[in-house]
Amino acid sequence: MTEFPTPTAQHEKGKRNAFTRFLDGVEWLGNLLPHPVTLFALLALGIVLLSGLMGWMGVAVEDPRPAGSPNVAEDGMIRAVSLMNGDGLRRIFTGLVDNFTSFAPLGVVLVAMLGVGVAEKSGLLSAAVRSMVLGAPPKLVTVAIVFAGIISNTASEVGYVVLIPLGGAIYYALGRHPLAGMAAAFAGVSGGYSANLLIGTIDPLLAGITQEAAQLIDPEYTVLATANWYFMFVSTFLVAGIGSLVSIYIVEPKLGPYNPEKADPDVLDEGMMQPLTDTERKGLRWAGITLLGVLALMALTLVPEWGVLRNAETGDRMDSPFFDGFVVWILIFFIAIGYAYGRATGSMKTDRDVIDAMSAALGALGLYIVLVFFAAQFVAFFGWTNLGAITAVTGANFLVESGMTGPVVFFAFIAICALINLSLGSASAQWAVTAPIFVPMLMLIGYSPEVIQAAYRIGDSTTNIITPMMSYFGLILAWATRYQKDLGVGTLIAMMLPYTIFFITAWSVFFYLWTFVFGLPVGPGSPTLYNP
Repeated sequence: MTEFPTPTAQHEKGKRNAFTRFLDGVEWLGNLLPHPVTLFALLALGIVLLSGLMGWMGVAVEDPRPAGSPNVAEDGMIRAVSLMNGDGLRRIFTGLVDNFTSFAPLGVVLVAMLGVGVAEKSGLLSAAVRSMVLGAPPKLVTVAIVFAGIISNTASEVGYVVLIPLGGAIYYALGRHPLAGMAAAFAGVSGGYSANLLIGTIDPLLAGITQEAAQLIDPEYTVLATANWYFMFVSTFLVAGIGSLVSIYIVEPKLGPYNPEKADPDVLDEGMMQPLTDTERKGLRWAGITLLGVLALMALTLVPEWGVLRNAETGDRMDSPFFDGFVVWILIFFIAIGYAYGRATGSMKTDRDVIDAMSAALGALGLYIVLVFFAAQFVAFFGWTNLGAITAVTGANFLVESGMTGPVVFFAFIAICALINLSLGSASAQWAVTAPIFVPMLMLIGYSPEVIQAAYRIGDSTTNIITPMMSYFGLILAWATRYQKDLGVGTLIAMMLPYTIFFITAWSVFFYLWTFVFGLPVGPGSPTLYNP
């Protein structure tokens, strides 16, 4: 059975320092909030009421997008739209179901969990975790989890639906607090969202938005998908190092020893620390062989010129069905290796075993599905009323009015992007609204669009982990409550807040040094200054 340590004098001393007392205060205040489901229901209702007030007052801001662009009003204004009238009530009633079923993370999570459930039920995940962590240095495990979280962003949502719960399982297997493992993974996956060794799916998306904004000043300007690659490559190691140190020296000591009595009994595996049997090793070998087969199949659909999942029109690999539908690969991957392991060990013999595993996996997501229903309404209402866009434009205009023109302007820019991200969680949606303001404005005072985009990505990433507006926040919360049934929103925010503080501080300073002190380019062919 996994052994958990008892409280130590060092931990008790650590609990009394100023920073942990501050986090205790954040947790206490946050946990005064109602249950997350109730919270999102109240927020959705609040948006309806607030929209009525803002609509009655005629609140509006100037739309930064050029006239004639899609969804831009003829008068060039973004106006608050009231839901407190007949049209609003009809839209709520007719859109309630579509809001729920079209909520982007819901389908991704459900499809991915069908595959993960097979791998879990077959015993593969337990055996794989034990093979990785038994005898491994605890601090090295933390570094590996944070680093893997950052790298997982290349494969879109795989980090959210696979790595974060796996981080909890790994820590539990080591006799450490599972929430600390989930926090380390969450910090890498979401806090380090923009850093990576490879070009990910977000790179061409942001580059396209940046290019459109830059062309408001220079119609011939182009921004490549690799525009920030050098800076983000090195940032991967910076974020991994900071995330690991925060996990080891702040978050885990703050959480203290784990009490298994607070967990859902279904998640506690009494055999997690037992050595692997010969049968399990055989199963892992077959799972490994199957893994190679799936990877080969993936490569055949993408690498060759005739790859069927490359972009049919341009032949591009990044902007392609391969990455757009990556959740399907997650499903295939885990079903294949999970079933291969189950057949080799005897834990899965028929199709009924696979179906039962899928059913059990979806059954465990009951709380998440309920939460998503209300969260989806809040996000939809926020968009319908234009309050999100108005908030973003207002925050961006503050920077314009400050009058700063030197390189230190980027510290304010990053901070504003981080604040806007608290209410407009999608990286692409936020940049689509704010890029037409920030990019032309900073170009006019001499900075290149590539540098502006790199700074934006820092602000966008670092507050992902502390805002309920982030699409996967509810899923993380639902998984965390499996290890601590009384977990509240405040506990999760307080647990992740140290990462945000250290990430945004160190990453911003690193950006300043990289770009303006050492004069290094943020990517291949990316200038630091804009010379018309």
